[in-house]
Amino acid sequence: MTAREPKVLVSACLLGRPVRYNGSAKRLDEQCLTRWIAEGRVVSACPELLAGLPTPRPPAEIADAKSGAAVLSGDATVIDADGQDVTAIYVQGAQAALALATQQGCQYALLTDGSPSCGVSFIYDGSFTGRRHQADGAAAALLRQHGIQVFSPENICDLAALIDR
Repeated sequence: MTAREPKVLVSACLLGRPVRYNGSAKRLDEQCLTRWIAEGRVVSACPELLAGLPTPRPPAEIADAKSGAAVLSGDATVIDADGQDVTAIYVQGAQAALALATQQGCQYALLTDGSPSCGVSFIYDGSFTGRRHQADGAAAALLRQHGIQVFSPENICDLAALIDR
């Protein structure tokens, strides 16, 4: 790989690592992702683990149907299913993911949807009832704020078109 070939920060759960809140993975089997791994373009990250959260852990959601950007600006909180305010650790995880992406020269990120950290096109609304809304998680928002283009698995073809051009 040359210095010009872009790298991609990828949610560790999409790479088959059992790091989700319930100890599961969310493996994404896509030929382009397999090729990027072989080419050394993929940087694996789980913002929650980077911040020190264990696996498994209580599920968490951004309260009041707000966004990751609102969490970063201090206008929203992340609450876990036990009622604990875990905002600071989710902000810390977002910052750690950004630091890793920057250090590794990632221009893109492929993140899993639904997560209060990695959600790209939707997250859950904070009611713990399964209701979703269109918003991003804290890590996705922070990466975007720093010029990293963020994609969900649903949009991997768009990412592949950018990387493989």
